[in-house]
Amino acid sequence: MTRVAAIDCGTNSIRLLIADANGQAGGPALAGDSGQETGGESAKVAQPGPLTDIVREMRVVRLGQGVDATGELAPEALERTFEATRDYAELIRRHGAVRVRFAATSATRDARNRQVFVDGIRELLGVEPEVISGDEEAALSFAGASSVLPSRGKEPVLVVDLGGGSTEFVLGDAEGVIAAKSVDIGCVRMTERHLLDDPPTPDQIAAAEADVDAAIDLAAETVPLGQAAVVVGVAGSITTITAHALGLDRYDPRAIHGASLDLGTISDACTSLLEMSREERARLPYMHPGRVDVIGAGALVWRRILQRVAEATDGTVSGAIASEHDILDGIALSIR
Repeated sequence: MTRVAAIDCGTNSIRLLIADANGQAGGPALAGDSGQETGGESAKVAQPGPLTDIVREMRVVRLGQGVDATGELAPEALERTFEATRDYAELIRRHGAVRVRFAATSATRDARNRQVFVDGIRELLGVEPEVISGDEEAALSFAGASSVLPSRGKEPVLVVDLGGGSTEFVLGDAEGVIAAKSVDIGCVRMTERHLLDDPPTPDQIAAAEADVDAAIDLAAETVPLGQAAVVVGVAGSITTITAHALGLDRYDPRAIHGASLDLGTISDACTSLLEMSREERARLPYMHPGRVDVIGAGALVWRRILQRVAEATDGTVSGAIASEHDILDGIALSIR
């Protein structure tokens, strides 16, 4: 058994997973409480599957603040990310992880000044941070999501990883990835680009939807959406939308992970979040403070993706399953 540490540094959040690699095949759909949205350190939880969590922590640092408009990482966003990394380095030392992998995604890929980020992370963590491609991000997301879900054999599964700066579409089966594409639609990017009012205006929503449709068209050139037998959605926007659809009284990973909802229920939840004011969203008991201002855009993206997949499959796929396990788990599995 090897103790590993994985860090996923995205556009909105930076997340840490310290886990023991068990060397087992993927387990059933429900694993232990991850504590993913609480931002707190979790106790060791025995769980099935290839990883046993020791620590799973998330901080909203908004590294991608303004990157879509300026092409550069803002100094204050870098400092927030470095502060979280400093804390993560201490947790890694304390828990004795022997192998570490740090993967940065959309915001860092897009930034002209990413070397400042790379140098800062290397100094704080003692490892070389990797700015991974969209294709690798997609493959890692699929590996993480599929590691704890029951195998569907040759039945194609579409994993959708809706992040802050980009969204990954990955079609795969028990043998691995069939096709994947990363496109530049995410909750932070769409908020900063289009949804500027509180709540957003109909014209802003229409412009954002047109942007999302163009990105889905691009993804569909590579990923045959019509072949999907089921959709699995991962990352914080989708799990928060699921919590809203379920009407939870707190963010509960056990209730969210593996939840299968129909398109109507998900669409209604998405529309509700999109049309709320920031103040109304902030009062929701399962809403992480760092998601309050971007969840509307995440909801818009998720709603439109599922509508388009339903159309592509002639209604065969008419809903989605939420997963608490995603690229972070994939990074950890890749360093075993």
